[in-house]
Amino acid sequence: MLRILALLLFVSLPSLGQSFVEILEQSHNQALEQTRDKLPSLRDPFRIPPKVNIMVEDPEKWNVIHRWRRNVVATIFWVGEDASQNNPVHNHASSWDPNWLRTFGGIDDPENRNGYFPRGFYPQQNPFYIALPYNDIAPGGGRHKDTASEVVPWYWRSFRSPGSSVCHGRWIALHFGKKVCYAQWRDVGPFSTDDWEYVFQGKPPKPNRNGNAGIDLSPAVRDFLGIKSGQTLSWKFVDSLEVIDGPWSEWLLPTK
Repeated sequence: MLRILALLLFVSLPSLGQSFVEILEQSHNQALEQTRDKLPSLRDPFRIPPKVNIMVEDPEKWNVIHRWRRNVVATIFWVGEDASQNNPVHNHASSWDPNWLRTFGGIDDPENRNGYFPRGFYPQQNPFYIALPYNDIAPGGGRHKDTASEVVPWYWRSFRSPGSSVCHGRWIALHFGKKVCYAQWRDVGPFSTDDWEYVFQGKPPKPNRNGNAGIDLSPAVRDFLGIKSGQTLSWKFVDSLEVIDGPWSEWLLPTK
């Protein structure tokens, strides 16, 4: 056996003057070269992405987004509302929830109330909700509008998947008289679905036949603020951590 090993070592030596350490180093270098030669033929051998997209948010957008929009005409709407002259699209569904009526738990009747809740059932969703005239989802659903990532300041922070709204459930503060109310963005309107300059940049709402209204309020928001349809208020976006305790607090978590 020893004679055979000695013969093998002798045959494998490139030169009789090499030491055993030198042989090992040479073999190691040859193995590295062979591995390097094979790498180009492998697809993503180290699972490294081909490129990295770095998203830089404009701080000025955040300065604008948290400013009050003042003197905005408000109108009243509700889950389960039928279509009418001033409400051309029914509210059995919302722009982001085709089963809104079922999700909420029933019709949020603005006249038949039990405090801030509809009479007859306990809502399964926050009764403090609003609508703003912008939809980040493209017509037909399944994907975001091409411009959504450019106009929605928190787009990349909130993005989860194509077709999943980054606006749905966003919290806002509303100020009327001496009261401040907090509510969630649940639908799109009044009238317009792409008025991003008003919603995100604070410009006046686009003209419409409801006195240029720029926000729809739920019955609970109406009752808490003591506001009537057609009156003006102020509103702004807020983070969920900024929401002060109130009858809406039960729905703070989750924020959607």
